[in-house]
Amino acid sequence: MIGKFPPHLGGVASHTYNLAKQLKEKGYHINILTYPHEKIEDKNGIKVSSAPTINIKGLRGLIFTLTATQKLIRTIKKEDIDIIHAHYIIPPGLIALIGSIITGRPYYVTVHGSDALILSTKTILKPIIKLILKRASKILVISKKLAERLTELGIPQEKIMITYNMVDTKIFNPHIKTSFREEIGTKKPIILFVGNLVPQKGVEYLLKAKKRLKEDSKLVIVGGGPLLGKLKKIVKKENIKDVLFTGPRKDINNIMAAADIVVLPSISEGFSIVLLEAMAMAKPVIATKVDGIPEIVDENVGILVEPKNPKELADAIDKLLSDEKEKKRLGENGLKKAAKFSTIKTPY
Repeated sequence: MIGKFPPHLGGVASHTYNLAKQLKEKGYHINILTYPHEKIEDKNGIKVSSAPTINIKGLRGLIFTLTATQKLIRTIKKEDIDIIHAHYIIPPGLIALIGSIITGRPYYVTVHGSDALILSTKTILKPIIKLILKRASKILVISKKLAERLTELGIPQEKIMITYNMVDTKIFNPHIKTSFREEIGTKKPIILFVGNLVPQKGVEYLLKAKKRLKEDSKLVIVGGGPLLGKLKKIVKKENIKDVLFTGPRKDINNIMAAADIVVLPSISEGFSIVLLEAMAMAKPVIATKVDGIPEIVDENVGILVEPKNPKELADAIDKLLSDEKEKKRLGENGLKKAAKFSTIKTPY
């Protein structure tokens, strides 16, 4: 498997790890090829290695493509690998394509969201993406919306398989004890966002919604990314009260256990693992009506709002903060629904 994997954070890393762990339990031999990290190590019997690159935008992906392709070819020969499985189209899918051409091994690609919804709209990348997908033996997508997007790109429907994200209910469940409230020293209701701080997550609109709230609360934003500095400046300039940026954290279940509401204000989203994790912890969710989100969030587990609409977002948050009975109802229903996403469907 090629792509993000723990200790890297994020939805792709979680999906890849959960899938690898599930396959390992079934007796598969798994090798992971991921991006460089100072704490790369084998995990639960899964072999994990990385290929070097430099952290300069524009060069990072190009250099990783070259170094990872070389390492992939060596690993295939050394470990007698049968299948190459790329998670994300570029660069992992491109690496898989080159590795497949050289070694003759088939490759699969899992499309996770922004790789199809955003990258495929770029003129330079679109033909490369179509080539990678058309040459793949199988294409896995994490939502029906992504499947529709790929058919628009000319990919045959019979080649596409929907394989939803999963949630590990041993890690995310309503019985998790939390020390987070004590850590941040608040008794106020906690509104939680977890994710990469990138434009498609829509965090700027959540900050604007926080300023409009009538109900007293604390907004906790967990994650790092290129927009962290900009978002902090917005909070300071707009004098938005009770906002905490924690940076990247690994104890998401500890933090989520303390939350009253989990909010995902995305502009674009394949199929959110964070929403599944929140539902598995019996937390009500508020999210936007974009891409794959309506496939998991309905009126029984949360509230859906239009993207880029701070007023509608604020009204939804206020509604839940002022209605304990509704919060409990949505949380209990979400817990039942999350139980249906405890495994990942595979083509193997």
